[in-house]
Amino acid sequence: MGQLRILDKTDVFVGPGFPNPLLPERRGRRTVVVLTQPAATPTAMKVAEEIRVDGTFCEVVGLPDREEAKTLAVADSVYHAMAALGLTVEDTVVGVGGGSVTDVAGFVAGTWMRGIEVVHVPTTYLGAIDASIGGKTGLNVGGKNLVGIFWHPTRVVVDTDILKRLPLSLVREGMAEAYKSGLVGDATLADLIDGQGLGAPTDEIISRALSVKALLVEQDPSDRGLRAVLNFGHTIGHAIEFASTLSHGESVSLGMVAAARLSEKREGFRFADRIEATLSGLGLPVSIGGVDRNRLLDLVRMDKKRDAEGVRMVLLKAVGEPVVTHVDAADIGYALDSIGL
Repeated sequence: MGQLRILDKTDVFVGPGFPNPLLPERRGRRTVVVLTQPAATPTAMKVAEEIRVDGTFCEVVGLPDREEAKTLAVADSVYHAMAALGLTVEDTVVGVGGGSVTDVAGFVAGTWMRGIEVVHVPTTYLGAIDASIGGKTGLNVGGKNLVGIFWHPTRVVVDTDILKRLPLSLVREGMAEAYKSGLVGDATLADLIDGQGLGAPTDEIISRALSVKALLVEQDPSDRGLRAVLNFGHTIGHAIEFASTLSHGESVSLGMVAAARLSEKREGFRFADRIEATLSGLGLPVSIGGVDRNRLLDLVRMDKKRDAEGVRMVLLKAVGEPVVTHVDAADIGYALDSIGL
């Protein structure tokens, strides 16, 4: 099992199975709350069994699926469960599941008693590649991830055996995020997915995508500069996700096509056709209809990456050469036009 360390705060284990022990050593830990979702419950129960081996009390708490988990009401219910269990500053929250679970787990851990330990066990490609590392948490209040804090996990455990058993729809979602990582920071990773698509080797895809994010997190831990390039495809993607029934990966696929086409227009980017072809080959959407354009425009204007000068988007000059730049209403309109909106 390979190990990566980020910011001297997070140990990331990638490989088959769990490390022994599963949790990092922590003096005084008596209680662990494991947050999970329906599809990840079997893994959560296995995690709980591993934790209970040394006599630690462990309770499993179920959350709704996907974005339905990322609400203030759900967070409030978790706080009440933590209070009933008497969680102290020496105890631990573990998130087992996809990115929505790790987002909620990180948020409640970081705000309970002003911060207690959190550990993540992602069970999806998307959670493993993106949501579980870097310290970002988020709840949806009027828009995607508008309420959140930075709270770094002490450990992330990526069991690649779990990822290899995922249904195709979840693999596609994760590949969208992996491809994004390659486009902004690893041309070899982008080429690998361009050439092999869903047949690309899981371990290499995960390891390379994690390395891209780890390097950017190290250089920009608070997401105030360079790390923003990881949002390629997310400005419009998040708006689509919030306003439609599409998944995160499907929405980001559309967002990447839109951003690539705008990059072609503004930055002279020459590979927009290739990006669209690769995403289509992965079985991800590259155009969409039936979504309220005005609603999307409102959501884009509320994007958390905006500043006093307006909306910012990540565009590409070349593969591996991203740029964060302000966009105006005409730019956003052109990007939406490019995906059929």
